[in-house]
Parts: sequence; C-alpha cells; structure tokens
Amino acid sequence: MAADPMDPTAAFHELGRINLGETDLEGVMATVAELAKRTVPGAYEVSVTLIRDRGPHTVASTGAAADHIDKWQYERGSGPCLDACRARSTLSVDDVSAERRWPGWDENAGVVGVNSALSVGLPIRERVAGALNIYATSPRAFDEEAVVLAETFASYAAVALANAHLYDTTVTLAQHMQTAMESRAVIEQAKGIIMSQRRCSADEAFTILSRASQESNRKLREVAADLVDRAQRGPAGG
Repeated sequence: MAADPMDPTAAFHELGRINLGETDLEGVMATVAELAKRTVPGAYEVSVTLIRDRGPHTVASTGAAADHIDKWQYERGSGPCLDACRARSTLSVDDVSAERRWPGWDENAGVVGVNSALSVGLPIRERVAGALNIYATSPRAFDEEAVVLAETFASYAAVALANAHLYDTTVTLAQHMQTAMESRAVIEQAKGIIMSQRRCSADEAFTILSRASQESNRKLREVAADLVDRAQRGPAGG
C-alpha cells in the first residue's frame, strides 16, 4: 500500500529532524528516498546514487524498479543518473520510449514499467557526487512545478547527505584516535613494568618490548596488553 502524499514543507521539516547520532549514512539515504517519493508528484520509485572512490552505487531506493534501472547504468557507465551526478545538473526524460541519448536505456527502463524519469544532481562537495533519481510510470509525469520541487528537495537532501558524510568521517576519526590513545596507554604501562623489573631506562624498555613483538610476530599493543594483564594477575594468576 502506497504512503499518503506529503506536503513539501513537512518533508523538509523531516529532513531537518534527522538525528545523525541515531542512524548511519545508509539510514539518512533511505529517509531521503522515502520522503522524495511521497513529496514529488508523479513519483513511482526513488533512488539515491553516490559516486565515490569505488565508483557509483545505489545507497538507498524505494523499490526493485529503481534498483534495476540504476544497476544497468552502473554496468555500462552511461545513463541520466550518472550524467546528473557528474554535471551536478538536472536531467529529465519526458518519454522513455523516445529517448536516444543512452542507447538501450529506454528498453531497460521500459521493462520495469518506467516511462519518464528525473535525475537531480546533489551539490555535495569534495570527492563525492550524487543524484536523486525519480521514476514515474506515465510519460511526461514531471511538469515544471514538479521539477522545481525536486530540485528544491535535492538541495535539502544534499545538506543532509553532506552532514551525514561529515558525521560518519568524524566518528571514524574519533574512534581511530581513541584506539591510538588506548594503545599508547597500555604500551606506557608495559614499559613501566619492564623498567621496574629490569631496572632499565624507558628507551631500553621500549626496545625490549619491540623485540618481543617482532619475535612473536604480534602487534606491539597486543604484547604490551599481555604483559600488563600478567602483571595485574600476579604470580597466583599465572
């Protein structure tokens, strides 16, 4: 059962309420696609394409028809969604059966009942390009008002996507820093234990620790953690 149409203002409000701390990048994309499907008049299925280092892929879609059409384009490196991504522009296909810009794309879209399409490039910065792809079952489904609405919606969506990408990157960096800090702490603890046991300097303790890491073919942090664990357990725990 199709969801009820949504007022654009309400859709934009929903985009602004996305809590990046409670979802991931894919979750944001899914919300964008669902809201676009309910907001843009004539929309049958919607997908979001992103082009990153590993190439183009659909990060969210509302149905199999959109997945089918997108996959065909990625495999051939040609199609409206890819052109919209690269040029950060809007590409409209009023009648799929009469489309000749991308040989074979018309037949591929027609197989899943899509007769018109609209791809709006998302103005995402850095090395990420994207497009909001909206597919319809009838020819000429998107009039000028629908196109303007889609472009306005895409500008809101781009902000949400860019924020999600930044949040995802920031969280990953924070996790790496936390891991590095924890590793440094346990290595310093292990050096202190060695210094106490061997009556040696900090540099000498680090050399001993490094040699043990190389000889056992294990990471320095793992060797240090084992040493600290044994010291905490004491003779009875060994």
